[in-house]
Amino acid sequence: MTRKLLLASLLSLLAAAPVLGQGTIAIVGGTVHSMTGPAVPNGTVLIRDGRIVAVGQNVTIPADARRIDATGQQVTPGFIESGTQIGLVEVNAVAGTVDFQLTAIPNEVRSQIRAGFNPIDGLNPFSTVIPVTRIAGITTAVTRPSGGLISGQGVVIDLDGQTMEQMIVRSPVAMFANLGESVSGATGGARGAATMRLREVLEDARAYARDRSSFDRGATREFAASRLDLEALQPVLRREIPLVIEAHRASDISTAIRIAREYNLRLILAGVTEGWMVAEEIARSNTPVVVRVMENLPNSFERLGARYENAALLRQAGVQVILTSGDTHNARNLRQEAGNAVAYGLPYEEALRAVTSYPAQLWGLQDYGSLAAGKVANVVVWGGDPLEILTPVSHVLIRGREIPLVSRQTELRDRYMEPASRERVYSRPAAQ
Repeated sequence: MTRKLLLASLLSLLAAAPVLGQGTIAIVGGTVHSMTGPAVPNGTVLIRDGRIVAVGQNVTIPADARRIDATGQQVTPGFIESGTQIGLVEVNAVAGTVDFQLTAIPNEVRSQIRAGFNPIDGLNPFSTVIPVTRIAGITTAVTRPSGGLISGQGVVIDLDGQTMEQMIVRSPVAMFANLGESVSGATGGARGAATMRLREVLEDARAYARDRSSFDRGATREFAASRLDLEALQPVLRREIPLVIEAHRASDISTAIRIAREYNLRLILAGVTEGWMVAEEIARSNTPVVVRVMENLPNSFERLGARYENAALLRQAGVQVILTSGDTHNARNLRQEAGNAVAYGLPYEEALRAVTSYPAQLWGLQDYGSLAAGKVANVVVWGGDPLEILTPVSHVLIRGREIPLVSRQTELRDRYMEPASRERVYSRPAAQ
């Protein structure tokens, strides 16, 4: 019996352990963008057991190291995607594969408060979206809930591993909420109703923290959220995790900043389509933003001010800008977002940092986002400019493990590129 318990414990620990590359790898000859200083031509990145141990031009390479020749290529940290539901959805139109959103109860405002919802138990490590994304140079992602006034808690995952425990980097990483057209109708029909509900919930969370025992005895007034929701909001009130509010209209952005100031919250703004219109206010509040670049068509009234230069104008005002594709199935387009940010005024190095070191700082990932000794070895070797959409990816390493550049899409491509695979596999019916 004792042996069985020990075996079960060992298997549990193995399942929870992250997948780390073993041995020593030297990526040699490439231009290394470490994100800690100028690019290093003809540089070396030395990796041992999942961690970077040295970066530079004069790195001593052990005799037993496996070499990856990056001559004429670019080497960067793995890109970090800051706004997806990777691993939480397979086919949006098939409800049984959607695990990032709770269903709202009609005419029930309380069902718009989902702070206690952490979708991590629904994470699918075998999602076909994961290989498609990582072979495009994205090695880490924030995967988050959606919908409601307060959507729930997001997590950070590395895009490698066969169990949820192996993939998790940080959980929870933030609380996610929404202001604007997406929630005003569900909370009373006006923007003021949504902000009233948000303030009510934050006040109730404060009251709950002051006197949990009375709540447990049923000796308090009725609160606007459940016990699980009130508990989940405590790290937000204590500033241990940020509150990410998606807002697009300039006035909604200002409202989010005002609420964060009232409750002394760590605020991150997402969406921010009209952010350029209130860029100085965002900068004064020292609030970072997570934005898309490829959005200049007003697909709703709250986005009438959409323009391609949004990210550049925000950065010029002094706002920390993090870039996102805002997509799950097309998260691979993150580098296209970054490249277009450069085309519309964001400095090249800023665009590269906006998908590497800046998101690592934003989400509290001290061991990510740059190539330096001690960092997690999430590394990508590119055949050319990493922000050029046609540049091929040569090598992807996650936690020091080289990832096969294979996905369902590449397998289908290869299958139908082979003439033999297109041959008829059934007999033609005989003529009558």
